[in-house]
Amino acid sequence: YCINSASLRFIPYTEMDKKYEKLFPYQKAMFAGGCFWGVQHLLDTVPGVVYTEVGYTGGTTVNATYKQVSTGNTGHAETVLIVFDPSKISYSQLLSYFWRLHDPTELNQQGPDVGTQYRSVIFYFDNSQRDIAIQSKKNFDTSGVFDTPAVTQIVPAGPFYKAEDYHQEYIDKNPQTY
Repeated sequence: YCINSASLRFIPYTEMDKKYEKLFPYQKAMFAGGCFWGVQHLLDTVPGVVYTEVGYTGGTTVNATYKQVSTGNTGHAETVLIVFDPSKISYSQLLSYFWRLHDPTELNQQGPDVGTQYRSVIFYFDNSQRDIAIQSKKNFDTSGVFDTPAVTQIVPAGPFYKAEDYHQEYIDKNPQTY
C-alpha cells in the first residue's frame, strides 16, 4: 500500500523514545577532542556514521549552554554524540578515527583552544565500549605516533546537553570561517 508522506513526522534518532531504539541497528558513541566544530565535521565524513550532534557532557551544570561551558567552570567538555551503524563501522574503527582527528597528548587544550572544555575524552555507554576504549588507548600509546602518552580520559557517559543550533554542523554552514 502507499502512505502519504504528509502523514509522517520525522523524529531524529537521538530524540526518539528509548523503546523504539531497538528497532534500529545503530549504536552511540561520544567523543571530545577539542572544539566540537572540527570533530563533528570530520566524523560526519566517516562511512557508517549515521548522525552527529554537538553538545556538552562530563560536568555538573544541568542544561549547560555554550556561554556557561566556555568559562571552563562547568566541568563539561565540548563533545560530539555519534550515532553509527555497527554493520558498517565498528566502535574500534570509530576510535581509530578519534585518535587521528586531534592531539590526545595535549592536556586540556587543542591548539589555540585552552581549557578543560577542550580536553580529550572518550565517554563510554557500556562495559564493552569501556574495554575497547582502554585497549585502543594502550594501542595508541604504544604506536609511537607521539613521544608522550595520551592524556585522554575514558569515563562513563552521563547526561548530554545538545549545543545551540548555531553550533550544529558549524563548518558546513560557515566554511569560510574555519
